[in-house]
Amino acid sequence: GRIFANKPKQWYQRRVRGKQACLKLMFPRESASIRRLSKTVNHICPPSSSHNSSPSSSLSSTTVSSSKKNNSKMFSHVQVAPPDPILGVSLAYKVDQSPNKVDLGVGAYRTDDGLPYVLSSVKKAEKAILDANFNKEYLPIDGLAEFDRLATDLLFGADLKGQEKRVVTVQSLSGTGALRLGAALIGRIFANKPTVYVSKPTWSNHFNIFRNEGLEVKEYRYFDSKTNGLDFEGLIADLKAAPNGSVFVLHLCAHNPTGVDPTIDQWEIIANICQEKGHVPFVDGAYQGYASGDLDRDAFAARLFFRRGFEFFSAQSFSKNFGLYGERIGSFFAVTNSPQAAEAVLSQVKLDARALYSNPPVHGARIVAKVLSDPALYQEWIAELKEMSGRIIQMRQQLFDALAARKTPGDWSHIVKQIGMFAYTGLTPEQVDILINKYHIYLLKSGRVSMAGVNSKNVNYIADAIHDAVVSTKAKH
Repeated sequence: GRIFANKPKQWYQRRVRGKQACLKLMFPRESASIRRLSKTVNHICPPSSSHNSSPSSSLSSTTVSSSKKNNSKMFSHVQVAPPDPILGVSLAYKVDQSPNKVDLGVGAYRTDDGLPYVLSSVKKAEKAILDANFNKEYLPIDGLAEFDRLATDLLFGADLKGQEKRVVTVQSLSGTGALRLGAALIGRIFANKPTVYVSKPTWSNHFNIFRNEGLEVKEYRYFDSKTNGLDFEGLIADLKAAPNGSVFVLHLCAHNPTGVDPTIDQWEIIANICQEKGHVPFVDGAYQGYASGDLDRDAFAARLFFRRGFEFFSAQSFSKNFGLYGERIGSFFAVTNSPQAAEAVLSQVKLDARALYSNPPVHGARIVAKVLSDPALYQEWIAELKEMSGRIIQMRQQLFDALAARKTPGDWSHIVKQIGMFAYTGLTPEQVDILINKYHIYLLKSGRVSMAGVNSKNVNYIADAIHDAVVSTKAKH
């Protein structure tokens, strides 16, 4: 009797109503127990005239109103995130109805007709995979073993021979997923979390990836807007000034977004300073073979760090060089100094992969493995790489020639000196607005254009627009 002594009527009502709601959730069909409880509830807490006299109806209205109340509060504080600048450009292009519109923001290869391109070597590999009647079982956490081996060979080449056990390779969700695995590992294995340095400018998603692991991200100087080339002095100064043991994200080749790469001699100097300072390179490779058409040339930086005995990370994407954008296929590499260290690191990376996505997808891995392991398909793929990179190099030259023919003010030689998918034009935000609003040519506010969007049919239209934007803004100022 003392347990319930001196309790107000409202206390009984809350207790009984709560028990009724719990039973209703546990036993949706009305049982004798619920009916008995409902009689007690109605006796202690009679329904008002506005409520239905049915016990189940009374419960239903209570639950719904409670649910509405909770839901209205749960997300009311959530703010709309700013749109991704690159994806925002693509969206604006899609809704534009102009017949003259041009998409220079797209980060994917296009043919001279402006169409997506599926490589012939990829189609043949897919047919062979289909004919082999593979099952659809889960892959191991670290991916398809054959793919991992071939991807490692592709990046490190002949330098790998005899040192294979130094390298941890984990199949990833393309280059983004590889970077994410690396960021998670850095956040876990370092006693004192290092600062991660990215180039200024860089691919915007680098900031999201590393900051989401609680890592501090800073910029190092890279692009010289006066020359539209590399600010090598600034880069070296920032390498030297950074705290020992910092992580430096370095683009393997075809720097995104500038298209400006260090020379071989400059890479050697960068490696020297990283060694002196104990910096950890994180080599981000999205364009091996796609930049110059030469797999070995494009992989120089990663192989340099490997030969020099660095412990470092690398991310590899097969989106661009295989055209497998939607398959999300890539690799994460951690280069260690011993097989024992590699075994330990692999176990840690697998923990992160398991928590993030459990197992990687199989189809893209089988395609890449098939092409890299089949001599005929491999040679066809090499030819297609040269074709894709060659078309982009040709479009650089044609755009430069068209601007020169129009005597567009300024030095435009950087367009042909830069390499890879993207060109940093040097156009100002005001000039970019003219291209978008007057000519329906879509590009980033920074002036970055995707050379894959330039073709023989629109190159003169693009040159006319750039000429007009440059001349008209110079006249105003």
